[in-house]
Amino acid sequence: MTGAETLFTNISQLVTPAPGVQRGAAMRDLTVIPDAAVLVSGGVIRWVGPRADAPGMVQEHDLGGVAVVPGLTDPHTHAVWAGDRLADFEARISGVPYEEILARGGGIRSSMRATGAAGVEELVALARPRLEALRTSGATTVEVKSGYGLDFDAELRMLYAIRELQSELQLVPTLLIHVPPTEGRAEYVQAVCHDLIPGVARERLATAVDVFTEREAFTVDETRAILQAARVHGLQTKLHADQFHAIGGTELGCELGALSVDHLEASGPAQIAALAASNTVATILPGVTLHLGLPAAPGRALIDAGAAVAVGTDLNPGSSPVFSAGLALALAVRLCRLTPAEALTASTVNAAVALGLSDRGALTPGQRADFLALHSPDWRDLPYTLGANPVQSVFVGGTSV
Repeated sequence: MTGAETLFTNISQLVTPAPGVQRGAAMRDLTVIPDAAVLVSGGVIRWVGPRADAPGMVQEHDLGGVAVVPGLTDPHTHAVWAGDRLADFEARISGVPYEEILARGGGIRSSMRATGAAGVEELVALARPRLEALRTSGATTVEVKSGYGLDFDAELRMLYAIRELQSELQLVPTLLIHVPPTEGRAEYVQAVCHDLIPGVARERLATAVDVFTEREAFTVDETRAILQAARVHGLQTKLHADQFHAIGGTELGCELGALSVDHLEASGPAQIAALAASNTVATILPGVTLHLGLPAAPGRALIDAGAAVAVGTDLNPGSSPVFSAGLALALAVRLCRLTPAEALTASTVNAAVALGLSDRGALTPGQRADFLALHSPDWRDLPYTLGANPVQSVFVGGTSV
């Protein structure tokens, strides 16, 4: 053993799903090791097992008799934005229709105006505390999308801001094609395919392209063209689909082998069957259900059909001001009818696979040493607790952050 190795001990329960994507009933299969220990070196887990079987002559780190689970991955956020949507929130609660909010200058286009007017440094300063809140809640890897820019320079500034923050947190950047212009729509889609995506790929500013496929956003044909351009330039693909209407986005994502299709509040039997028969992860976002009062995504039906389900916060100013990955996990249990075990799997290994990552989300040898020490000796306090943070310490690569 070398001095670079640390043995984490005094773990009441070590709880983990198996590595890699977990589908259907397998999402409930957790390994629970009482009185456990974890050996870490070089940021990677080298050994896991009962404390009595642990290697000797290694520097120890006593975790204080609490439960340990994998670090959470948040596979869907819009954490870079400027401005706020507080007036929208108040109006909506008072019964003002969204169409009227838009007519008053609010809604998503107000976020786009404010974000488009902000420079990279301002966007970094605004996003940093949001991302730190996610990390404190247990998120050790976070996906961050662009999408509030519309014009290409603003989109690039968002991606540059994400790149700057990557030195501080484990971030996965995604180029989101979010809202179509009011005029020149065909030309805009063509420019996205021929100018924006190649430039983003060339500068390695994103690992994937996401498209909002919806009646008020992009059509299935437009989405297909954009995602095919992404694939040509070596980028992965994702979709926002079935948030309000099931218009074929989920089926397209499954056909194209997208990493994930996200939202799914309006998904029905056909969409559930398509996801269950595909390798595409179904990412559900219960914060939207809580904040907007939408029907919950059919998490229970998706798992029962054999799909791989992930959970994300959808952190954004308009529809999900949820700054806690742990809260999203807890809401998935209450609103989408996942069991606690399924919710942990959905927030760890499956969420990582939804980002194309297979090296994290499980506490097994060879995986990244990203893990959480809870306040409680029982891991179930993570999905149980509301209004307080059940996470005592966050470890990234075996180092407390």
